[in-house]
Amino acid sequence: MAQQPPYDKPLPVEPPYYRVRYEASTQPAELIYPVSYTVWIPPGLKTLRGLVVHQHGCGEGSCKSGVTGAFDLHWQALAKKHDCALMSPVYEQPEKADCQMWCDPRNGSDATFLKSLSDLGTQSGHPELATVPWALWGHSGGGHWVGAMSLLHPDRVAAAWLRSGVPPIKEVEGKPKPYSISELVLRVPMMCNLGTQEGVTVRDGRFAGVWPGVKTFFLKMRDQGGLVGVAVDPLTSHECGNQRYLAIPWIDACLAARLPERNGEPLKDMSNELAWVAALNADDPTIASPVPAAKFVEALADSVWFPNEAIAKAWARYVKDTALIDMSPPPAPTNLRVIGNQLTWQAEADVESGLAGFVIERDGKFLANIPEKGKNPFGRPVFQNLQYSDTPSQPLVEMRFTDMTAEAGKKYEYQVISVNTTGLSSHP
Repeated sequence: MAQQPPYDKPLPVEPPYYRVRYEASTQPAELIYPVSYTVWIPPGLKTLRGLVVHQHGCGEGSCKSGVTGAFDLHWQALAKKHDCALMSPVYEQPEKADCQMWCDPRNGSDATFLKSLSDLGTQSGHPELATVPWALWGHSGGGHWVGAMSLLHPDRVAAAWLRSGVPPIKEVEGKPKPYSISELVLRVPMMCNLGTQEGVTVRDGRFAGVWPGVKTFFLKMRDQGGLVGVAVDPLTSHECGNQRYLAIPWIDACLAARLPERNGEPLKDMSNELAWVAALNADDPTIASPVPAAKFVEALADSVWFPNEAIAKAWARYVKDTALIDMSPPPAPTNLRVIGNQLTWQAEADVESGLAGFVIERDGKFLANIPEKGKNPFGRPVFQNLQYSDTPSQPLVEMRFTDMTAEAGKKYEYQVISVNTTGLSSHP
């Protein structure tokens, strides 16, 4: 299928970024859309321990948004913390084409994804990429894909975050065949995340069916002992909003608990002693107070599961107003360079709260905010800006500033300070 830009004009890659692309297949049960996989590997890392996948949703617009997913500084910070690679696929689905032909992994995207891991492992010099565990995040049809991959490969999935989409696990006439639930998948931590306007408080419109589908998936998994939670965003519909400020710490906690000490060993089980739960109110899933699982007196099948106390308390704040609290400042920028009146630098995002921007100081005094005013129509302002599907906008924002008030021949001392999305500042 011939595609229009930006499918045929992806962002250029060079190490630590790598990419493979496969054409559409005409063979039965194989992927009918072209697809590319871009992966970022933390510079200098000798051996990968895992892979974080950021999976876009259905429709041409969402698919195109996946182009920048591997370049997201916040998700890179999570991946680097656990010696993981960060991947963002782009399924080149034309507008109004059948999304099920990729978001249902049984239609070829499972096999193509596995092939990409082997090919990217060879290309990057990290052959272990083909066998390491995965932490999966997906939006909409990507949530369907993430949940389905967890059901198909529970031995590989350390954690799965399903935003506004779940796979079928109940027989429905005219719908795809449901997945079966294995004993092993019940040990995979999962969080079902959706906006309140997707059938919780707004029960009509295009996305009203999301909550009934999520509830069916959640209750069936939880009834069998699955480690599953529900987090309702009180501010949004199908857009991703501020979910990353709960999703990234949640995945962080799961990776810390589950990644094995050595590659090739099985994933560790989550601790029952550390788990917290909250009662699920099916009519309003935001009404609950988390408690240690050992002290929960109601039926566990009707409870929301959390990996630990910190995540449980963060969830309680998220479902209230999404304004999660962070007490840790971001890391300081590095490699500041000044050529003439132009400054460039590098910076990593704060794992908990991402990166909102920078403060430039000259001779110890404030000079500028970069950006002057942050943008993000879907949540907190973020330095890279964010699209509907939780990926940076194009063109990617550069860490660059030109001091237009500098006088020729005069010496200045510059400092750059990182600011996270809660307003905390780094050292200069």
